[in-house]
Amino acid sequence: MLVKRAIATPFLLLVVFALAALFVKPPHKEIAPGGPVQVGDVAWMLTASALVLLMTPGLSFFYGGMVGFKNVVSTMLQSVVCLGVISLVWVGVGFSLAFGDSYGGLIGNPMTFFMFDGVNELTNADLAPTFPLILFALFQLKFAIITPALITGSFAERVRFSSYLLFMVLFSLLIYCPLAHWTWHPNGFLRKMGVLDFAGGTVVHMSAGLAALAGAIILGQRKSHQAKEAHVPANIPFVLLGTGMLWFGWFGFNAGSALAANGTAAMAFATTNTASAAAMLGWMFFDWMRGHKPSALGACIGAVVGLVAITPAAGFVTVRESVIIGLAASVISNLAVSLRTKTSLDDTLDVFPCHGVGGMVGMVATGIFAKDLGLAHGETKTFLYHLVALVIVAAYSFIGSYILFKLTDMIIPLRVDHDQEEEGLDLSQHGETALGADLLGGYSSNGQLLPEEIVVASVTDQPLPDELVVASAV
Repeated sequence: MLVKRAIATPFLLLVVFALAALFVKPPHKEIAPGGPVQVGDVAWMLTASALVLLMTPGLSFFYGGMVGFKNVVSTMLQSVVCLGVISLVWVGVGFSLAFGDSYGGLIGNPMTFFMFDGVNELTNADLAPTFPLILFALFQLKFAIITPALITGSFAERVRFSSYLLFMVLFSLLIYCPLAHWTWHPNGFLRKMGVLDFAGGTVVHMSAGLAALAGAIILGQRKSHQAKEAHVPANIPFVLLGTGMLWFGWFGFNAGSALAANGTAAMAFATTNTASAAAMLGWMFFDWMRGHKPSALGACIGAVVGLVAITPAAGFVTVRESVIIGLAASVISNLAVSLRTKTSLDDTLDVFPCHGVGGMVGMVATGIFAKDLGLAHGETKTFLYHLVALVIVAAYSFIGSYILFKLTDMIIPLRVDHDQEEEGLDLSQHGETALGADLLGGYSSNGQLLPEEIVVASVTDQPLPDELVVASAV
């Protein structure tokens, strides 16, 4: 389907990027090598990197199944497109901003690893002492990819695709990369303060959750939300599939963050699985206790909340403690979702109550249970630092994202117009439908698009009102 006018800017920017990769050469800098390559660590980190990459298509199924039928493709693409956009941003300057030479513990020098210069098969004393630096950079890339994808659930069904692409780039460079530097760079100020974030409770989940809150506020309510229409998920089996892919990939996310094939990785693997199991059952049983039916959707959301909450603590706590973390996070996030439904905030897929709040619970829990350093072990320093870090990260992520949403909206309007929202983003933004119009019987014999009720009924085998039966036969 052709758009009303050709848009050349994205392609031209890609051409400029390719030319920069070919011709722009920063001054060569000697990087201190690490030790000899450990083949076991290489094998595990390759596997972990692939597992984390799988999480992004898993997220696309998870979110895609939750939205309405006419927004499935757009929602899934908003996750998958991050694989392309963020990969190039990371190669260009993202990795340098996150892990380049530190400027005061706040941000990396963008030219340290510009276009992956110096990122090769050699080890690195500071970042990857036992496996190639290129593998460390690619492992960290997968975290950078999924973070903006997580945000999309908050403004699903109403965001303009082009404005989302712009916001994604700005968020990655100005929010994600600084947070990664603060938390994971050897000279990052939060890391030097003593803040523990094993695999991304602050960097990934809190940043995404607070950005989601800002996005939901700025984009406002969907028309269907204002009209208090019931929201019907398009495909619960998609949500189940996405949950399985996320759970599977999360073992790379958390256990891979040990950066070695060792006992810490094994423990993180175990705590990840246990926390998610406890949270899945906690969400489902808590709903049951409150008079709701135990739903597949609730079980899936609970499982993901558990994965979120254990992320910052995974390598620092025991399996026993992971049960408490998963259960507590599921109940707190469940209550946060219930509270959100009583407000006018339209966070479509409850990204803030699940990822934002879940990440906060995980950070506090890390300060309580971290081995030898947590409050439960008689130490107060780490716990207090985690409270300080929580406030800093929350404020930076929310205020920074709010400003970036406003800036994006000034350049490209964030929200689609009323007719495009009614039509659905699949058709209005991408000219596609979830199963294809021919498969759905979505067009009449004279080429006219049929009402959505007919399209949906052709999949669900629901009876049609008489007037729609006539329309489908025209």
